[in-house]
Amino acid sequence: MDRNLSKSNCYWIYILECENGSYYTGYTRNLAKRYKEHTSGLHGAKYTRGFRPLRIAQCWRLYDTKGTAMKIEYLIKSSSRKRKDILVSNPDILKKIVFDKFNANINIISSNPELIQEDILN
Repeated sequence: MDRNLSKSNCYWIYILECENGSYYTGYTRNLAKRYKEHTSGLHGAKYTRGFRPLRIAQCWRLYDTKGTAMKIEYLIKSSSRKRKDILVSNPDILKKIVFDKFNANINIISSNPELIQEDILN
């Protein structure tokens, strides 16, 4: 099996929309658990304890290493609000942005955040 497709190398990269209208970006192995931590205010990031998430604005499954997940998270976090809006509206372009930045074909797949959030909340 290709190491990039193994379940142990699966990460979620996500953008949350917070109550103040800002975005919070993160990565995790378990999106459902991490989203609940962010919304509970107990174990979420310091930022999301102050500005609670309203919804998952966008999310992607990444089949690669933790290091790659961290690089992509940083790439999104350091992007302008305009670029984040574009990623939320057109999630498939993240693959091209990542390819252009790292010159690597990374296995990243956009997911429907509404369906993911619905599954988490049910």
